This record gives sequence, C-alpha cells and structure tokens, in this order.
Amino acid sequence: MTSTTQTTSVQRRALIASLIRDIPDFPQQGVGFKDITPLLGDAAGFRATIDELVATAPAGIDVVVGMEARGFIVGAPVAIALGAGFVPVRKPGKLPAETYEVSYDLEYGSETLTIHTDAIKPGSRVLVVDDVLATGGTLAATAGLIQRLGAELVHVSVLMELAFLQPRQLLARAGLGETAITALVTVAS
Repeated sequence: MTSTTQTTSVQRRALIASLIRDIPDFPQQGVGFKDITPLLGDAAGFRATIDELVATAPAGIDVVVGMEARGFIVGAPVAIALGAGFVPVRKPGKLPAETYEVSYDLEYGSETLTIHTDAIKPGSRVLVVDDVLATGGTLAATAGLIQRLGAELVHVSVLMELAFLQPRQLLARAGLGETAITALVTVAS
C-alpha cells in the first residue's frame, strides 16, 4: 500500500465518521443511537463507505451476507464490487422458502434471524457485512446460521463498532475470537 492510498483511506474514514450523528434516547431512554442516515444520504460518504468495505475484504469471497435491514444497504453493493453473491439474513416470516432460524439478545431487547436453508453452498467463503457491531449478538447469531449451512465465515466488515459495548468479548465466548473483523469507525465511549 502506498502512502497516497493510506492517505486516501484515512480521508475516507474521516469523512465517514463525520457523517454519523448521535441521537440521544433512541429507540429508548438512555440509549445513544448512532444514526448513519446522513452518511447514506451523502453520495461521497456512501461511496467512501463501500470503497473502504471492499478494500478491506479478503480475496476469494463467494458470498456476502448482510443482516436486516441496514446490512442490506451496505452489503449488496460490496457483493457487486467483489463479484460475489449476496444473501440476506432476515427477520422471521420474511423469507418465502424453508429457513433456519436463531434467536439472540441485543443491547435493548431480543431478536430472531432466519436464512434460507439453501442460501449458501457448503464450503463457500463468506464475508459478513453490517452497519454496526454493537454487542456482537447479531453477528454471533449470523455466524451460527452460516456454520449450519456448512460455509466458512472468513471475514467480517462493519461500518462502525461500538467498542464500549465490548462486542469482541461476546464473539470470543461464541467461538469467533479468531475471526478477522474490520471496523471503519470505532466508537470507544
């Protein structure tokens, strides 16, 4: 990587961080929500996000998996850029064919995710792309679905990691401590 490329990456990540805004007490009292809609609405910022996610992806990805709903927004363009397929992980009742499902806890509630039982071929190399890594619950649940399909989770790329929620500790307990994770923006507190 040249110094010009590094500067460009640094500049892109600074632009990305500058377009994420804080919304206090959303979706409930005491939760500080990181709103990415200004980033998505800014052509240069959204382009920088996709370019950075693509640049950090390992070679040889067969499938990009994105979780409902904002994982679709960032995951699908990354899949196109990588020449990979895109597989959505959705909430119950949204996928029409036979599914596997998993329930998990998140920072303010619980959730269930599903994936088609034939969505990914066994042995496929999978990149998970999502907007936020918060507690790690969504990622751990998705990793379980990918494993159940016999595929290999080789990398995780997120727009933003809420490091103060210590998601990597949960992921280590879930057996994902060795999984490579890239966060374009890290929120320490």
